[in-house]
Amino acid sequence: MKYTLILLSALVLFGSCEQEFKKKVTDKKDYDKFLDTEPIQTTSKNFELWNSKIRQDSMQLTSFGVVAGEYHRYFEGSGDIAYLKMAEQALKRAVDIAAIGRSGYYRALARNYISQHRFKEALEWANAARAIGSGKKGSQNLLFDVHMELGNYTKAQKYLDSTKNMSDFDYLIRLAKWNDHKGDLDTTIKLMEKATKIAENSKNESLLLWSYTNLGDYYGHAGRINDSYRHYLKALGLDAKNGYAKKGIAWIVFSHEKNPIEALRIMNAVTKTHKTPDYYLLKSEIAAYMNNDTERLFNLDMYYKLVDDARYGSMYNMYNISLLLDDTRLYTKALELSRKEVNNRSTPEAYSYLAYSYFKNGNIKDAKKIVDEHIAGQTFEPGILLQIAQIYKASGEKSKVQEIKKELQGAVYELGPSSKEIIRIL
Repeated sequence: MKYTLILLSALVLFGSCEQEFKKKVTDKKDYDKFLDTEPIQTTSKNFELWNSKIRQDSMQLTSFGVVAGEYHRYFEGSGDIAYLKMAEQALKRAVDIAAIGRSGYYRALARNYISQHRFKEALEWANAARAIGSGKKGSQNLLFDVHMELGNYTKAQKYLDSTKNMSDFDYLIRLAKWNDHKGDLDTTIKLMEKATKIAENSKNESLLLWSYTNLGDYYGHAGRINDSYRHYLKALGLDAKNGYAKKGIAWIVFSHEKNPIEALRIMNAVTKTHKTPDYYLLKSEIAAYMNNDTERLFNLDMYYKLVDDARYGSMYNMYNISLLLDDTRLYTKALELSRKEVNNRSTPEAYSYLAYSYFKNGNIKDAKKIVDEHIAGQTFEPGILLQIAQIYKASGEKSKVQEIKKELQGAVYELGPSSKEIIRIL
């Protein structure tokens, strides 16, 4: 009997270890060399040369375009909003003086506004670029992107269809995004894999970097964690400073491997060189999982200090609403900000925060009405589905809650380990 118990205990232990072994995907040896990097260089001899040609009365059109491109690169590499705003100023000056090539500068300014979440202004410049006529394909791609951000999906599909070419990288990545919007993840991944092959054949590093990080994300959504990890490493092989890929690896370590200490170590290295506000929110989430309230509050404070900068505008509205609802519990303020965000872009995600704000304020009727009219069946994002399920539960829609619960049980990796208990009690 004693021998049987020992044997059973050994089998349980072995099974547990085997399960942990199967869960283990990452290896410090793979990514440690990428963690100890210097901040991105935000100047160069070439940049200084072009920048020196810009004066208050300058008509050096090329200079403004080059400088704006460098500023945008500095923004992506550092997370410093100042560079995105400087890129905007350079592009606005280029737009003012351009006699030829105006549509290209219009598109560049529109993309800058997309980065700033100034979607309605982006649409104005995209339409202006299309009206000029030159660079028609670029304008059609841009209009698809803007209308997707605004939630104008019928118009977005029209522009997508107008550029159909299954051998074209730009078309394939947008078709992938469209299928992801419809909830067809398998097709999304196949299209992104095809686009990535085109990028690899072109040997264009910026396209490759974009492809590898996006594939990393999609593989993660599909539960293909090994593939996700491998593609984040590929991205770091091209750009050792890439904070987004490091964040992706940190998420695997945290959500899949349940190793918050190592995940926090990775993110601490990232935030030494990147000041992207939402990186601090991830650190706060990891600290909360560790029951380290001091670390959690420190990182929340860092986030708030960064987004308090008025130059961020609406860029972090969604994150701010989430914090108001779940952390500070300022439900009335969350409702006000949610209304502003819906006015900024009428996407299912924006409406989900409006509905959830009504829900938290105790207005179940209006919350459910928004879900039924603007969200249900229009998105497959796990975070939104979790909010919908809670609203349906409060409305007594038990069958709908159970349907969503089945979906969510396969989305714990995306939502984070703390979501498991929330889903269980739905």
